[in-house]
Amino acid sequence: MGASVFLITPPFTQLNTPYPATAYLKGFLNTKGITSFQSDLGIEVTLALFSKQGLQELFNLINSQSDERSENISRIITLQEDYIETIDDVILFLQGKNPTLAHRICKRDFLPEAGRFAQLEDLDWAFGSMGTQDKAKHLATMYLEDLSDLIMECVDEHFGFSRYAEKLARSANSFDELYEALQEEYTFIDRILIDILSRHMANVLPKLVAISVPFPGNLYTSLRCGQWIKANYPDVKIAMGGGFANTELRSLTDTRVFEFYDFIALDDGEAPLENLVAHIEGKKEVSDLKRTFTLVDDQVTYINDKSCADYKQSQVGTPDYSDFLLDSYISAIEVVNPMHRMWSDGRWNKLTMAHGCYWGKCTFCDISLDYIRLYEPIAAQLLCDRMEEIIAQTGQNGFHFVDEAAPPALMRALALEILKRKLNVSWWTNVRFEKSFTRDLCLLLKESGCIAVSGGLEVASDRLLELIQKGITVAQVAQVNRNFTEAGIMVHAYLMYGFPTQTAQETIDSLEMVRQMFKTGIMQSAFWHQFTMTAHSPVGQAPEKFSVKKETEVIGAFANNDIVHIDETGAEHEQFAYGLKKSLLNYMHGICLDDPLQKWFEFKTPKTRIAPDYIEKALQEDQYAPSKPTSKVVWLGKKPVVQTITKTKKGNSWEVTSLTFQSRKEKASISVNKEEGIWLADMLDKLSVRNQKTYTLKEVMDSYEAAGLEDFELFWDNKPVNSLYKFGLLKL
Repeated sequence: MGASVFLITPPFTQLNTPYPATAYLKGFLNTKGITSFQSDLGIEVTLALFSKQGLQELFNLINSQSDERSENISRIITLQEDYIETIDDVILFLQGKNPTLAHRICKRDFLPEAGRFAQLEDLDWAFGSMGTQDKAKHLATMYLEDLSDLIMECVDEHFGFSRYAEKLARSANSFDELYEALQEEYTFIDRILIDILSRHMANVLPKLVAISVPFPGNLYTSLRCGQWIKANYPDVKIAMGGGFANTELRSLTDTRVFEFYDFIALDDGEAPLENLVAHIEGKKEVSDLKRTFTLVDDQVTYINDKSCADYKQSQVGTPDYSDFLLDSYISAIEVVNPMHRMWSDGRWNKLTMAHGCYWGKCTFCDISLDYIRLYEPIAAQLLCDRMEEIIAQTGQNGFHFVDEAAPPALMRALALEILKRKLNVSWWTNVRFEKSFTRDLCLLLKESGCIAVSGGLEVASDRLLELIQKGITVAQVAQVNRNFTEAGIMVHAYLMYGFPTQTAQETIDSLEMVRQMFKTGIMQSAFWHQFTMTAHSPVGQAPEKFSVKKETEVIGAFANNDIVHIDETGAEHEQFAYGLKKSLLNYMHGICLDDPLQKWFEFKTPKTRIAPDYIEKALQEDQYAPSKPTSKVVWLGKKPVVQTITKTKKGNSWEVTSLTFQSRKEKASISVNKEEGIWLADMLDKLSVRNQKTYTLKEVMDSYEAAGLEDFELFWDNKPVNSLYKFGLLKL
């Protein structure tokens, strides 16, 4: 089964769905006729470890040690038979292959329970409305977390489900610590990894191994893979790329890294990979490589052939998910935060609507890097073609669009195209909470299958949003969140604390804004992150503009991205972390929404200066925005039943048109003057989302007047027509 390129995602990213980088590259290589094979070693190692045989070997190793153990770990070791006997059934259940086991798991006497179960949130609250399957998934996840604690304490301190040896890579300005770890004996996990890798290598026999490292938590295992391949297949070349290299390795000088890889490529991988394949086949010189580090005369050298252009998004092909073990992924529910749950539960096909970010101004973001700076959207028709191809290939119709921020105009075009093609899909994405997300656009997105959006509210303070250059205000975010929520789309907000010069007062005011958003019901989920200064962001590139200093100007020989900074005017940001997170957990459960903010902190905090009805007032402001003549008018509903009815009053009789509308849930009728009714029925037919042509409000008005009818505004903005939005009349 030879292939010229072996694409690897090393452990560990997500357990519920493959990380998409290699699928994107495989799709591209297909367009070039280059054969490839891809493997998500993360899921393969997980399944080998969490199996009857894997646990048997794990406990045998632990039983042979004579170390002192904590009380929790001693309990797990005592219950080892219970773990070994239940593990295969639990994994099958989490793969969706054994759903009836949920009843036994929920009885709480089937799975052995250790320390993680002591931290269980109130399960009846969390899963009261969710049912047995979800409760059982959460309990089974705790059971795996207990085993993970065992592995960390007894055999491998670096183990973690979605990250591995992340501490070693986190701020590795120097390669020393990692390099030392790689000279050590293999850990228990390393042995499983290398066993699987060696079998793949013997089958695939590639000329090039391309390892994608999206996160710090994949770095150590990627180096282990490179090390083993170099020792056992010295003629095979190894390239590394992915998010970690793109952000951290742009100033790499340490030659020892090239004991593990031959090449490190930056940013979009398509053109660099194509050039590497040609170079390995002897068709291109080293000087022809694109955005690639390699050793030349024992010096780390960056080569970027400027004459070689990157591919347009329309030319990169459809992501190809073949080779992955798609039916073996595990749906875990680790936390009951509804958005985090979507990350880890269920299989999502990953796609991108647009390359880069259409906004590209946020000062905390790495906007100087090409993968964010260069914005290029894909046409909605091509996106839908790709969606249909992926559904046919994977049998899954859920999509996670992994954009930095999906552009509203493209989301609108995509939604219309999905509805035209009658595709049944569920999808979610990241957005910027901007005013383009009107009530009607949100209803359209929901109708096309959009179930959730996440977006950055960042610091909920207008002064800081201005500094961040987010281009939004808190009031605007509230209005947009209301539009999403009322359409039935879940809203998750990314929140930030610790932005340069942020005061204690602003942190508390920010928390008050968040409290009011949960109280008014316009936000369902959120998460606080502490601000990190990065090398490629406007703050990192000109800290003095933001009144902060870098702790050191030294540039490390290995990774350089996170910069330690000194903020002399801001608050002690660290001390707010616990209280912010705890308050949020309660707000998401709908509790303590009226408690004073001081309650969440163990130190004195200022009183909020935000009016208690600030968000409520903001929600009343924009209720009735006038429609523009260029707005598109779309009808999502079914054809109405049209009847002419004669009405009589005080001896006078006249004819009216009655239109009866049916939706999936209800039916309603409106009656209007006869001629207007006949025109409206005909117009709705033309406005149907199934038609190729779309009409603007101006064209609708012109048609009304051409039919000899009078006073369009009075007719269009009146109650009968206004009541049709429930049945699918939208102005976009």
